[in-house]
Amino acid sequence: METYGLIGKNLTHTYSPSYFGEKFSKEKINANYRVFDISDLSEFRGLIDGNLNIRGLNVTIPYKKSICDFIDEIDPIAELTGSVNTIRIEKNQEQNLLKGFNTDVIGFEETIYSEIKKRAGIKAMILGTGGSSNSVAYVLRKLDVDYFFVSRNPRNNKEYAYNQIGSDHMANNQLIINTTPVGMFPNDHECPNIPYENITSSHILYDLIYNPKKTIFIKKGLERGAKCINGQRMLEIQAEASWKIWQK
Repeated sequence: METYGLIGKNLTHTYSPSYFGEKFSKEKINANYRVFDISDLSEFRGLIDGNLNIRGLNVTIPYKKSICDFIDEIDPIAELTGSVNTIRIEKNQEQNLLKGFNTDVIGFEETIYSEIKKRAGIKAMILGTGGSSNSVAYVLRKLDVDYFFVSRNPRNNKEYAYNQIGSDHMANNQLIINTTPVGMFPNDHECPNIPYENITSSHILYDLIYNPKKTIFIKKGLERGAKCINGQRMLEIQAEASWKIWQK
């Protein structure tokens, strides 16, 4: 039986095993999907070499960037984003050859494209600077949307600290995307620290989190009439894109 799985840390939040379990059952696919919760990437190659039936992996927080150092070949889009969330494992003379891809780009673009096309000239604020933020930024550049990052530790003039975000930023950047894990189960009482009182019905709030379906970030947007999107559909699209990559 072929094995697929998810690499990450503290994975109590993940929906991926349920998604793929249902897919395998419905489509009568003889495979299983496992969670590989590892505390450090030094464990990664040993895990791969010790599980000969593994054919593909998804990668989640906090390893989407750092996993790149452990991949043999990286797809051009993953290279540009500096972020890998899908790994195809091929056999090469009895050795594992790991190829890295980014399907977050596919999931995000398909779920935000129509909203951006309705709002000519919309500008964006990306909360977070992890691997998922790179994927979001790639799509926004492709769609000609200006953006900046908000970070706990800003490093350049394209990044702002949370305490720097004021009413002008909120008014001028009406697409706000949360790429951080803040608000994810089990810490679903939290939310990114932005001035929610400045959100209007002209805003779009997109949360990459899907557990819970309505984070505090999303609830605060809904309270003020904003268009709100959670990460559920993005997850499903990128999961199907991963499956296609694994089957090539």
